Order: sequence, then structure tokens, then C-alpha cells
Amino acid sequence: MPAFRSFLFCAAIAIAAPCGAQTTYRWADKTGQTVYSDQPPPPEIKVFETVEGHARGGEPPLSYAVRQAAEKYPVTLYTTANCKESCANARSLLNGRGVPFSEKLLTGQEEYTEIARQMGNEAFIPGLRVGAQNFPGFEANSWNNLLDLAGYPRTAPYGSKPSGVFSR
Repeated sequence: MPAFRSFLFCAAIAIAAPCGAQTTYRWADKTGQTVYSDQPPPPEIKVFETVEGHARGGEPPLSYAVRQAAEKYPVTLYTTANCKESCANARSLLNGRGVPFSEKLLTGQEEYTEIARQMGNEAFIPGLRVGAQNFPGFEANSWNNLLDLAGYPRTAPYGSKPSGVFSR
């Protein structure tokens, strides 16, 4: 009888092992926003990344809360090449919370003027967009409030990978 129980236990483990694997898709939509989903991208999206089970480098996949928040309220950080300390602080805040974000490095005056108009302020670097909400300039408490309202966790899970242009 103990051999039969051992067999059943081993069979249950073998069957359950693949259930922990999860596929996550990542792509940029037509507005340039990064989208994370457990569903494949629409047919018009030709370039996307698929992560099976554990993410790159053996890291755990994004938590359910982070995936939900990233899908509903994608985060974009706006920076310029000459933004040093405040942009580093902005990246640090986002990475410290484990927020997956895309970083838009503004290179021309046209880009800067358009984003500044959308932000409602001329002096806004670094700027943050969470879903449809914008916040010009770096203000940690305000940024944390926006991220809290979007459902992002307060701290990054152990081993989470940093996002942004300078994370690689």
C-alpha cells in the first residue's frame, strides 16, 4: 500500500509541475506603450517577446498584481540626455517598486514640446505617465500616489529586473 501512495504522490507532482509555467507576452502598441499580457498580441503586432514560466535569467514572472496594473495603466518615464540626478531618482523609485516601465528619451525640441504640451507644463523632466494620468517633474510622493492608485505594489519582489533605457 505505501508503494501505491508513493506512486500517486509522484504522479500528482508530475502532473502539477507544468501547471506552474505561465506564458507572458510583451509588445509595444501603436502609441509606443509597452503592453504585458497573458494573451497573445493582436495579429497586427509582428514583434513581441514571449516569456515561458520563469522570465529571462531565471527570474520569476511578473506577479498577477503587477501584470494587471501594467496592462491597465502602463507606465512611461520621459527623460532627456542632460537629465542626470532627478532622472536617476525617478528610475530608482520605479525600479524600487518593481514597476515595469518604458523610458522615452526625448531627443528633439519637437518631441519635448509635444510631450510638454500633453503634460501641461514646460519644465517637466523627468515626467511620468501612468495610464492616462501625467505628472510633470519628479515628486516622489505624487508619483507614489499615482502608482498606488494604479495598483502597483509598494515594493519590488525579490530578484525583479530593472526597467528603463539605462537598466541594460
